[in-house]
Amino acid sequence: MDRATTRRRTEALIRRCHAGLGPEQLHDEVLTRLRGLMSIDAAFLATVDPATLLFTSATSEAPLDAAASLFLENEFGQPDVNKFAQLAAADGVARSLDDATGHDRGRSPRGREILAPLGLGDELRVALRCGSSTWGVLCLHREAAATGFSDAEAALVASLAPHIAAGLRRGVVLGPSFDDDVAGAAGLVVLDAGAFAITSANVAGERLLAELGASARPGLTRAPILLEAVARRALHERGSDTARARLRSPDGHWLVVEASVLRDGDGGQQVAVVIEHADGRELMSLILAAFELTAREQSVAELVLRGYSTRQIVDELRISRYTVQDHLKAVFAKFGVGSRRELVASVLGAGATRT
Repeated sequence: MDRATTRRRTEALIRRCHAGLGPEQLHDEVLTRLRGLMSIDAAFLATVDPATLLFTSATSEAPLDAAASLFLENEFGQPDVNKFAQLAAADGVARSLDDATGHDRGRSPRGREILAPLGLGDELRVALRCGSSTWGVLCLHREAAATGFSDAEAALVASLAPHIAAGLRRGVVLGPSFDDDVAGAAGLVVLDAGAFAITSANVAGERLLAELGASARPGLTRAPILLEAVARRALHERGSDTARARLRSPDGHWLVVEASVLRDGDGGQQVAVVIEHADGRELMSLILAAFELTAREQSVAELVLRGYSTRQIVDELRISRYTVQDHLKAVFAKFGVGSRRELVASVLGAGATRT
């Protein structure tokens, strides 16, 4: 492909990232347009909660979708190279498996035990980071072959990562849904800790599983990938046996999921997953992060949203009244509001909008 075509297609992809698309449409656009820039045989793209790096939504193509559980176990419970958490914390956001293993894919458990049996070779993993926060992860695959992704291709995807991340972040502030009409009892779903099949669920759990596009047929239905990721995090979380995540259902409603490991007297394990609809307060930190507040601005904004007066903020953060006002001005400007009341309404009301 000549340079002019590459530049034109790259610029078109960047424009679409900043076009205010919803998560699903943005996923489709990104993967389609990336295929116009390089050869891709399979892809995985997920939005993540920047606080936990757990998936909030995901698109997984064949044959990756059939091996989702193996990828999750590798990600959360097995030492390997190019973990998404590693890339999110690294200076470079994109790296191929070939580069990470010195072109010996067998050195990677993921390459040896998952990719090779699927007929796949090199993979290019990317942390979709914008500023200091990671809003998504991307993994591109090629069929087994001697050559994989080139350094130039990795550099190209790395240059696109902040734009894709900005598009994913924008989806948070354009359409969070806090609909009181859908709120209800908490759902309880129990998963087998080995196969991650649903062993039981209450009525509310069945309803909320349906919102995530899954059915609850005890013993027959595997947990959706978003729930399995939280459950695996709980199983591998040292010292707590719990994990918490915020997920977005296909219809745009935000859910809060908390997984806890259950043990019986014979050493068996199950994972209890509680699912509830999120309200504005539950998503407060996510929305503030999406508006690119600094750490201090976020601290001030969170206290305002909790009803603190200026004097109370001064005492809590040990800063001057003038500094509080300066931070508030910056927060108001980023949200496009002019008062504390408007800020509260924007964050805790029916969702935030951004131009």
